[in-house]
Amino acid sequence: MEIVIGISGASGAQYGIRLLELLADMDIDTHLILTKAAEKIIEVETELTPEDIKDLATYVHEEKDFTAAIASGSHPFEGMIIAPCSMKTLASVANGTSDNLLGRTADVCLKERRKLVLMTRETPLSGIHIENMLKAHNTGAILLPASPAYYNKPESIDDLINFMAGRALDLMKIKNDAYTRWE
Repeated sequence: MEIVIGISGASGAQYGIRLLELLADMDIDTHLILTKAAEKIIEVETELTPEDIKDLATYVHEEKDFTAAIASGSHPFEGMIIAPCSMKTLASVANGTSDNLLGRTADVCLKERRKLVLMTRETPLSGIHIENMLKAHNTGAILLPASPAYYNKPESIDDLINFMAGRALDLMKIKNDAYTRWE
């Protein structure tokens, strides 16, 4: 099984990082697309370097490398999670601009009817954001706003991150125990 993880330049790179950690523990191959904006956010929001994040992935692809295998529908991968998904990336996905590998791979998921989970990270939302969310949804993307639940009585930020990462894996039909489920 191969899953693509995209980390865009929105706040919340911890979500994508946690997904890479969980998938590595499950021996699932990951393709990582880390945007330049994401690299800057990682340095601001975490104690990690972009190289630390790249070491978590099975394969790492440059943001502008349109020759990567995942840029083609002929390469078999299960789907893609963009976590976090910036509003710029959402707009690219919703409008099919494919101006970088992140957008192109999302476009491959949509055209090939593969799972595409967008963990959007913005607040408040403008009408343009909402319209782009609806467009992305109508073309087959699954919108998973980074809105963790509190029924599980989280005790740490890690609990909140694990909840969202676990929900993203659930949507990809990957069994996990990353979070406490509703009983």
